[in-house]
Order: sequence, then structure tokens, then C-alpha cells
Amino acid sequence: MTDLADLFPGFATRWIAIRAGRFFVRAKGDGQPLLLLHGYPQTHVEWHKIAPKLAERFTVVLMDLRGYGWSGAPLSENGARYTKRLMAQDAIAVMEQLGHIRFSLVGHDRGARVAYRLALDHPERLDRLALIDIIPTAARWQALNAAEALKAYHWMFLAQPEPMPETLIGGAAPFYVDFTLASWTAAKDLSAFDPRALAHYRAALNEPSRIHAACEDYRAGATLDRATDEADQAAGKKIAVPVLVLWGGRGLGGGDASTLDVWRQWAHNVQGQPIAGGHFLPEENPEATLEALLAFL
Repeated sequence: MTDLADLFPGFATRWIAIRAGRFFVRAKGDGQPLLLLHGYPQTHVEWHKIAPKLAERFTVVLMDLRGYGWSGAPLSENGARYTKRLMAQDAIAVMEQLGHIRFSLVGHDRGARVAYRLALDHPERLDRLALIDIIPTAARWQALNAAEALKAYHWMFLAQPEPMPETLIGGAAPFYVDFTLASWTAAKDLSAFDPRALAHYRAALNEPSRIHAACEDYRAGATLDRATDEADQAAGKKIAVPVLVLWGGRGLGGGDASTLDVWRQWAHNVQGQPIAGGHFLPEENPEATLEALLAFL
């Protein structure tokens, strides 16, 4: 993937080695630290339209999650090495290596699931938390009626036992990535995505270890992450830091004002709003997404 375009001019680039493996990171700015965590089927590149503006006010850190982009992709079984609890620990360790003990955090999709797990497990680490187009994993599974299951078919498909989803995706990975991206946008096409970013996404999920990692991520979501959420919910545990929730009117994460009602069961201080677009708000509507984030952060 060395021939892919650099969409972050002026950002420092490095690999950071921690106990869990090697992580790819970009960083820029000299303000308060702000970590951005990407979703599926993407990499840190999804932030390229808004990260430069955020870096004018914050020290912005972008990292590829475990198993995604250029970060390490450990082998796993039944989701064991891709729980959001472990991935949250990755984020903390990477930020510590950069000298940031406490920080604000913005997560989209899978990155948002890592982000709220970090907030629940390590509240002392965060100042503010912004979540883009998700509801909690346990709540998502509880909401899967027929209509929701058809819209979010990938939750069931990717969580199937190895090697079924890996084999099917591996046979047509570029098609699968393009179809997935297009189908979750408001326009139902790829027009929102910079062709250079698309090249990153296609390359990152056209390699067996990364296809396997993404499936393990969703296997964890169907079992281990869901159980962790349910245990916290039963114990009455809530996110302590201020939370901003953004959702696309045609996205995957709730899609209406009930999104806030769901999050108020999981956090003490929640605000939020819809953003015109589908699931990929940082790329479909970067201006409105940036405006909302800056007002909150």
C-alpha cells in the first residue's frame, strides 16, 4: 500500500509499538489532545476532510485500529483479540506513547464502539466524547427487527464462523468494499468519497489478514462486546464524561431523535443532532460535522 496518496500533508507519521502490536499513527497540532477513531470498512483516512481544520485548534491524533489500515492484524478466534475493551486499551497505550494521558475522543462506527467502551472502562482518561452514527452494541442487537436486520445485514454476515465470510469477501473484495460504502450513503453511490480515499479503503480490505480481522471485530460485537455491554447495563454503569451524538438521517445508527433517548440510558450528559447525510458523515457532510464537533469540543 506504499503507492497510496498521502491525504494529510503536514501531519507527522509514525508507527508506535505497544504490547498489543504495531500501530500506524498520524498527528498534527499543538492544542489539547484529540484522538479520532475510524469505522468500517475504512481507515484513519476517513478523517481527511476535517482533520486539518481540527488540527488548527487541537493536537489531532489519527490511528488505524487493530486489524485495519496499516496497523497490526493479529490472528484471532471467535473475536477474542478484537473486543472493543482490548481495542480501547490500544488507544490508551498509543496516546500514552505520544505523551497524552487525558484527551478528548471522536469515534465513528467501529471507532465509536471502541470510544464508548474506553469511556466506560477508563473515564479518567477522557475530557469529552463524540460518537458518530451508532447506538450501543447491545442496543443495536436488541433493535434488530426484520427491517433493521435487512439494513444491517453485515452484522450477521461478518459474525458467521470462519472461514465463510472471509472466503466470500476474499473472492470479490473490491466489489464488496465499494458496495458497502455506497449502500450506506444517503446518495447510494460513491460520490461522497475522494477517489484517493477509496483507493486506501479498497487496498486495506483486499488482504486476507485484514478481512479476517474485520470479521473478528464483528464476531466480538455479536458475542463478547454485547455481553460486556449487557453487564454494564445491568449494573447501572453509565458514561461520566459529556457526550455528543451525531447521526445521519439515512445512516445506520438510529436515524432519528430516538438515538438520543437510547444514549441517555448509557450516559449522564448527552447532547446531539442529526446531520444531513448517510452513515459516513465526515465524508458526506464534512462541513456540518466539523461545525458540530467544534461547538462541542
